[in-house]
Amino acid sequence: PVNPLPIMDPPYPGNQLVCNGSATAPVNFITSQPGVFFVWTNNTPSIGLGGAGTGNIPSFIATNITGAPVTATITVTPTSATGCPGVVRIFTITVNPTPTVNAIANQTVCNGAATTAVTITGNTGAGTTYNWTNNNISIGLPASGTGNIASFTAINNTNAAVTATITVTPSYISGGVTCVGTAVTFTITVDPTAT
Repeated sequence: PVNPLPIMDPPYPGNQLVCNGSATAPVNFITSQPGVFFVWTNNTPSIGLGGAGTGNIPSFIATNITGAPVTATITVTPTSATGCPGVVRIFTITVNPTPTVNAIANQTVCNGAATTAVTITGNTGAGTTYNWTNNNISIGLPASGTGNIASFTAINNTNAAVTATITVTPSYISGGVTCVGTAVTFTITVDPTAT
C-alpha cells in the first residue's frame, strides 16, 4: 500500500517576536491523520529552545544576550508512523535584546554655571529610546525628556546645595514590540551663590 503524504493541518504556526526574558507562546501542531507526529529543528538554540525535538513546543523563556535581535528558524516536518516525511513548515522566533544604559557621571556646578551636556548611550544602538525624568525642576532642567540632555544654566535660589536625581530608562523597539531595560540614575547638584 502507498501511505498518504503526512501533512500539518492549519492553522500553521506563526512567527513570534518577544523580548529577552519573556515567555514565548506555546506552539501546537495539528493533523487529522492518525499516526502522524512532528519532528522539528531549531537553527539557533541560543534563544533558549533546543536544537531539535518532536511534538509540540511548550512555552519557554526566550534568551538574547546580544545587543541586536536574534532570529531562530524552526523547521517542522510531519512524519508518518512508518517514517515518511511530509510537507515541511517553517516559522521564526525573534528575540529582541534587553537595552541598557551606560553609567552617567554625577555633576556638581555653581548657581548660574553651565552644566556638562549628557550623552546617553547603551548596548543596543539604533532602535533604542532613552526616556528620562528629573525629580527637581528647580535646577533648571525639565521634569522629563527623551535622548541626550543638552547643557543648561543651573539654578539654585536657596542658601544650600540643591540636588536633582535624573532617572534614565532605555526602551528598545523592533517589529512593533517594545522591550524595557533597567533604569540608571545620576545626580546634578547645584551649589548656591556664596554671599
